[in-house]
Amino acid sequence: MNLFCGFAALVQIYEGKLEFGAWLIVIAAVFDLMDGFMARLANANTEFGIELDSLSDIVSFGVAPAFLFYSFSLHEMLFIGIIISSFPVLCGAVRLARFNVDARIEDPGYFKGLPIPAVAMMLVALFLIFQPSPELFEGFKYGFNSVIVPVILLLSLLMVSTVPFDKIPKFKKQHLQQNRGKVYLFIFYFIAVVSLQEYGLILVFSIFIAKGVIVALVRFWKEIHEDPI
Repeated sequence: MNLFCGFAALVQIYEGKLEFGAWLIVIAAVFDLMDGFMARLANANTEFGIELDSLSDIVSFGVAPAFLFYSFSLHEMLFIGIIISSFPVLCGAVRLARFNVDARIEDPGYFKGLPIPAVAMMLVALFLIFQPSPELFEGFKYGFNSVIVPVILLLSLLMVSTVPFDKIPKFKKQHLQQNRGKVYLFIFYFIAVVSLQEYGLILVFSIFIAKGVIVALVRFWKEIHEDPI
């Protein structure tokens, strides 16, 4: 269903129904979340499932959002727009390939690099919020593209970085007790998205991304200021 929604989103975007296509990407994320939830609940992670999930993700959260923004505004930049649009796909593919390899070795308890669904949700939220109000960007030289281009590049680079981002806690009593703060945070995320929709999406994923970056910067700061043993 994740992959089907990604394909359906591409069809809708191609036919000019960009907003409908954007919401189909969000629905794909819901199915992706349900898939991960059921796998953790049943302790049924398999190599086949990991590969299939990644193949679905590259379509729904890489190709579909990239095509959405190319169709919406980046086509105005001609060849440069094609290059910029390709970044979520290319960096997302690298991110997913690295995840699949790492999943066979160990589970560090966090995501290494920004997960591709988070990138897709952030981009879709920006589209849904700002596409009805193009006048907001009239003061910028390239309009909406002046804002979205650096956002796409930053999010794409975060995917291939080693910045740690939170995983949903495992559904085991001991693990949940050890990660109560994270559990409450994810409950807040869920409530915010359900109640505020696209505004909830941008709020939640802004917090999610900012938290990961800040934690990484704090760790880096501590490492470079540690006294040698």
